[in-house]
Amino acid sequence: MHITNKISNLFHKFATKEFPKSIQNFINNGYVNLLGLDMKEFDAPSSYKTLNQLFTRELKIEREYSKDENTFISPADSFVSESGNIENETACQIKGMKYSVKELLTQEILYDNFEKLKNGTFMNFYLSPKDYHRYHASFDCQITKLIHVPGKLYPVNFTYLKKQTSLFVENERVILECKTKENKLFYMVFVGALNVGKMIFTFEPKVNTNVDAIHPIVYEYDDLYITKADCLGYFEMGSTVLMFWEKDMVEIENNINTKVRFGDVISTIVDID
Repeated sequence: MHITNKISNLFHKFATKEFPKSIQNFINNGYVNLLGLDMKEFDAPSSYKTLNQLFTRELKIEREYSKDENTFISPADSFVSESGNIENETACQIKGMKYSVKELLTQEILYDNFEKLKNGTFMNFYLSPKDYHRYHASFDCQITKLIHVPGKLYPVNFTYLKKQTSLFVENERVILECKTKENKLFYMVFVGALNVGKMIFTFEPKVNTNVDAIHPIVYEYDDLYITKADCLGYFEMGSTVLMFWEKDMVEIENNINTKVRFGDVISTIVDID
């Protein structure tokens, strides 16, 4: 395992340990105050028995979101670090740093499907340690494939994005291949990061991240359908979600370098025919 994986495993052990209540309250309140967490939509910090439970806290107030069947919503509370067009087969991890989308999605993606993504669109969502860490379905769709790709766990903050070439390709990730009822194709990619030892997917409990593995594992589905805003799972600390749409499928919002919340509209179907 890479050193970043080992560090993340150690942090995971600390974050999942249930300390005596007085100590745990000190840890939880210190984390909330240090990072400035807004807890209005969540239970009190003292109600979480571990730091990890606080990281992965569940919303207690239902979020409003666009019910328009032609809109995609943000999958998470996050910062849009980059978005735009996929230039042939490359996208930006941050301004001035490009990577191969084909390498990111791996050879497990059928070639004819990848051809649809060429000159399509993308959007990057960075979740900071203080954000709500659950991720949700952006659109009503069918999940046809989940691919777990083992890898390193470099930090995904802006410092590393600016200096680490093809960081998203190097890091561990989970890829969801999704199709709309019109058979349009899009991908959601969940990227691991330092101290994000685990990525949980509630519909596929066999996914086990940050373990001593080398080869991608592919799960295929014939009848897995999800509804916009469904909770898909959670990061066990901040990380990144990437989205890719096939060519001429959507018009994306102009929201680079802005905060978005789960439920905000991020793109609109161009032509539903």
